[in-house]
Amino acid sequence: MQKEKRMTVFVAGVNGQLGHDVMLELQNRGFTAVGSDIADSANTPEIAALPYEKLDITDASAVNAVLSRVHPDVVVHCAAWTAVDAAEDEANKPIVYAVNVTGTANIAAACKAIGAKMTYISTDYVFDGQGSEPWQPDCQSYAPQNYYGQTKLEGERAVAQTLTDYFIVRIAWVFGPNGKNFVKTMLNLSKTHDTLRVVCDQVGTPTYTPDLSRLLVDMLQTDKYGYYHATNEGGYISWYDFAVEIFKRAGMNVNVIPVTTAEYGLSKAARPFNSRLDKTKLVQNGFTPLPDWKEALAAYVSLNV
Repeated sequence: MQKEKRMTVFVAGVNGQLGHDVMLELQNRGFTAVGSDIADSANTPEIAALPYEKLDITDASAVNAVLSRVHPDVVVHCAAWTAVDAAEDEANKPIVYAVNVTGTANIAAACKAIGAKMTYISTDYVFDGQGSEPWQPDCQSYAPQNYYGQTKLEGERAVAQTLTDYFIVRIAWVFGPNGKNFVKTMLNLSKTHDTLRVVCDQVGTPTYTPDLSRLLVDMLQTDKYGYYHATNEGGYISWYDFAVEIFKRAGMNVNVIPVTTAEYGLSKAARPFNSRLDKTKLVQNGFTPLPDWKEALAAYVSLNV
């Protein structure tokens, strides 16, 4: 097995699902990992025990100062405004833009100044979500259908226009131990509801943060830069299919009723019908794909039920 390079990695957004698990993966593999978030400290004991920098990524001078001092080899940028419906509110749009676009541009500029690689976590929401063909990572047919997707696309462009040594990794349907996610929501709702309505016409594949973290740490040690898609394997499913499997794995008797997006209603932001992401490029560039999403779900449920 190839010996891992000793690198210093700075992780922005460690109080979120993915940033938390990237820090754990780095620690477990012997890297020097420095976490950051806007809060005074990390929100779990295991991350609080690691080096941490309070950082508002919308403050360019603060970003420059912190990254100049830490001087990492790589920055993994997981920080983002991800409340998709709330992002549609006019009152929130300035802060959504500041975090997802300005903050990303600040980090990219600081990486350029110190010669660091950058990994930027993006989303399937940069596409229009129509059709049934899987989106290719190098596809340029961008047409975000909501404000969150628009700001994530502008974040991608800020990275690509500033740096040459970058990985832009699009993910979808994220779930992990630290933070809110669909699996946790379903399990919580099952405590008070024996019947749930779940949309059946939005299709994609879940992404389990411990699995994704392993891939990201593999990736940042290489110079195979560019755009990637990374979700778990196991084919494409609907949210309805996902919910049914969640309750099956958890051993819960919940009646899940499939409904269309139009029948479900409620959402302020438009959601993509087609979140299929083609991941062939990962294998082509020598990266090990993520496990089957059912295996990932089983691992999550075993820890949380």
